[in-house]
Amino acid sequence: MVERYVMSIDQGTTSTRCILFDHRGRLVSVAQREHQQYFPRPGWVEHDAVEIWRNLQRIVPEALSNADIDAAQIAAIGIANQRETTVLWDRQTGLPLGKAIVWQDTRTAPLVDALREQPGDEFFIERCCLAPSTYFSAPRIRWLFDHVDGLERRAQAGEVMFGTMETWLIWNLTGGTDGGLHITDATNASRTMLINIQTLTWDRELLDFFGVPRAMLPEIRSSAEIYGEARLLLPGVRISAALGDQQAALFGQTCFSPGEAKCTYGTGSFLLMNTGTEVVHSRHGLLTTVAYKIDNQPTVYALEGPIAVTGSLVQWFRDRLGLINSAPEIETLARTVEDNGGCYIVPAFSGLFAPHWRSDARGVIVGLTSYITKGHLARAVLEATGWQTREVVDAMNADSPLALRQLKVDGGMTANNLLMQFLADVLGVPVVRPMVAETVSLGAAYAAGLAATYWPDLEVLRRNWHMAAKWVPDMDPERREREYECWQRAVERSLGWARPPKHP
Repeated sequence: MVERYVMSIDQGTTSTRCILFDHRGRLVSVAQREHQQYFPRPGWVEHDAVEIWRNLQRIVPEALSNADIDAAQIAAIGIANQRETTVLWDRQTGLPLGKAIVWQDTRTAPLVDALREQPGDEFFIERCCLAPSTYFSAPRIRWLFDHVDGLERRAQAGEVMFGTMETWLIWNLTGGTDGGLHITDATNASRTMLINIQTLTWDRELLDFFGVPRAMLPEIRSSAEIYGEARLLLPGVRISAALGDQQAALFGQTCFSPGEAKCTYGTGSFLLMNTGTEVVHSRHGLLTTVAYKIDNQPTVYALEGPIAVTGSLVQWFRDRLGLINSAPEIETLARTVEDNGGCYIVPAFSGLFAPHWRSDARGVIVGLTSYITKGHLARAVLEATGWQTREVVDAMNADSPLALRQLKVDGGMTANNLLMQFLADVLGVPVVRPMVAETVSLGAAYAAGLAATYWPDLEVLRRNWHMAAKWVPDMDPERREREYECWQRAVERSLGWARPPKHP
């Protein structure tokens, strides 16, 4: 019997990867290619969507060749993607109408500030469960309409198509201008500020408000179903899943029950908690989002807490301060001291994300004395990730009746054992790391394989998940709360550098 595999396409912020998984969820082959980052102005971040599509055309054959298999052995394709990144392209030519605007881009900040003043956050929260932010796609579409001559008129005439990266790739894979599928999934659609998050349909009031014509938007589908067959690269192979990258990580960590949560630790960090089939409206600074939707089953929702700066703080410590030569060295340096010496770092390089949402906050280092060494600073750098996670978890526990009992982790920073132990200590719950580190890619593969009956049900996927390491709390609770109070005072200093908030 010929072995079959599931292909996962992970279209990320810095690169695109193609990974093959077998029936036990084991990585069989991987191919990866980076794409260029464009920074045309301060705060602007762009990608070339054509370059990303061409990279995919290169890595798919490479992944097959590395495993010595052919396309006939691929049971299904799943796609995970960087969320909110906005692509507009010409319906007739299939060419992008300029560079893609990346989720990190902040050019829409003046528009977002105006939206928060009028009509105000509640107008949007009532409809899509998201307050205005530079994160999301709708303000970017409006910005493009306002700044590119003739674009809005062309969109109204049906000449322009919109999508996030999974939409762009699926459209090209299924034929492009020759009948390509123009679709998105519920997780990515929930990040546009244009849908009713309960009905999973494009919201007429929001479309009218932003001036976005329905004709340019993709059809909203579930996260796991048979969308269609590829016509390019892998002719005849079924495309059967699409999820935003952080939702894919939640799925790959098999967080299928309400109260289960994961946090991905990379350049920034994203903590998601499954809240079940009921929408939980956050009142403590979190995002309410779609976690996943399997075919015609009820939608599963999540609370999300994005943290802007975690791994990038280690990069700053290495590249800007020059106190280490490589990222892994920070753990060795931090272990030269027993504690942070009373020093705390709040890395608000891009403001503070959840639960504060203050783009005007600034980074601070507090508690400096002549006693502080670079070892104390190294420990403070790592602890900043732990304390930011604690803030998000506290907000989740306040919003949800399901208190966090365990945190599953993934991402590059989880190789740092000192940080993982600190996380367990400050959260007061076990922290566990899985055997398969590629949880984003694995989640897309799981969803695709589930839709294609490569795997029969969620319980089989649960059995595939295996723990590689576990950390349990080992800090005195009184000390934990005392140090957390110090961290909160440091955050107040960070916010104090900013202008008074417009919205209490």
